[in-house]
Amino acid sequence: MLSEKKWFGRQISEPPSHGAGRPALVPVGTEWCCQRCHQRVRSTDRLANGTSYCRHCLQMGRLTTRDKLYTIPEPNRFSHRAAATLSWLGTLSPQQQQAAQAVLQHLQRRQNHLLWAVTGAGKTEITFPALAWALAKGWRIAWCSPRVDVCLELAPRLRQAFATTSQVLLYGGQPLPYIYCQLTVCTTHQLLRFQEAFDWIIVDEVDAFPLRSSPMLQMAIQHAQKATGSHLLLTATPGPELQRLVRRRALAVTYVPLRYHCVLLPQIHVQIVWHWRQRLENGRLPAKLVRHVQRYLADGQPFLLFVPHVADLRPIQLALARVGILEAVTVHAGDPKRQEKVLAMRGQRIPFLITTTILERGVTFANVAVIIFGGDDGVFSTAALVQIAGRVGRSAQFPTGEVTCYCHSQTRAVLAAQRMIAQLNQQGKRLGGRIR
Repeated sequence: MLSEKKWFGRQISEPPSHGAGRPALVPVGTEWCCQRCHQRVRSTDRLANGTSYCRHCLQMGRLTTRDKLYTIPEPNRFSHRAAATLSWLGTLSPQQQQAAQAVLQHLQRRQNHLLWAVTGAGKTEITFPALAWALAKGWRIAWCSPRVDVCLELAPRLRQAFATTSQVLLYGGQPLPYIYCQLTVCTTHQLLRFQEAFDWIIVDEVDAFPLRSSPMLQMAIQHAQKATGSHLLLTATPGPELQRLVRRRALAVTYVPLRYHCVLLPQIHVQIVWHWRQRLENGRLPAKLVRHVQRYLADGQPFLLFVPHVADLRPIQLALARVGILEAVTVHAGDPKRQEKVLAMRGQRIPFLITTTILERGVTFANVAVIIFGGDDGVFSTAALVQIAGRVGRSAQFPTGEVTCYCHSQTRAVLAAQRMIAQLNQQGKRLGGRIR
């Protein structure tokens, strides 16, 4: 029998050596309610033998009315330390230090908290003092995100910053087995496997799809957190509901309107290209876009080319090949080589990526420009456009860069994104921000 640690703070259908389980699905009126994802099971969701099952969390393993979930309450079997566990050798700017102190104070009071920080402000590093304090106390921590790319980039940074802390990375299709660790980096879907496990949960990119529109995932955070625990929400673009909670003072907030290197955000510059969709359907791209790509390639400027939909990737790749640009590499959420391509771009082994909004947030490239093609498409929300612009100028060595949006006409989302960046830069200027 496997070590009992496998069940600490988790809910899984495999029974431990001792202990009674609880029904995986419980009756609620004429329906059932899944105890893993807490969603209603419709009366039509039945197997061939008539047994009801939950389709909402089916990707985590099938649960039926005949199954049980087993758990062992989280015992926090981690050593307490008098000294901080932080092995990060960097330093925080005065603005970051102020925000870090606020995060620590809210954590010590066990208060839920929103860190509303501009893209490139160093949100990860701002959490380090609080994270070090919690780990030294022997708390169990989860750092989760709805985007697997965020988790894959974050995990090695946390291993380096907290080298003496046991850590595990969890996501769908992960190659390594689960192990019981003090610090868990995972996608929000993986929290469905936990029950009152964590003293503190950090939710990175809280406004990102699919978390922002999924009651199931939002509930997973609540159930994975201990009754005595709290959570920290991280984002540069909080949605309307979070902003309402802040206005009502139902959620504490700390603002960081300036990047750590004190250079202001790059503004989105719009280029009007008439009927770009019809041109693409005819296998062609606007001439000014082609010249733009050729200029970046000639100058050796790495760049990301964002497009609205997965179906647009191949036509754009072919249209570029038609004018002699053969280096185009595409990536999207379902791409099996997604991680490999991102690493190749980061290592400058490829000059650019054509991508969907999957790379709009949570990934950092030292020196990139951004082109948005079809920015008037509905998939590019205001938040998405601001996040995409935030890929540029994140490094202190390369704090500036171009963000260009090609569209048939300026939509409300494009105009609102420009206004948001301008407002953030106004706040940043008051704190000493500059344009280099």
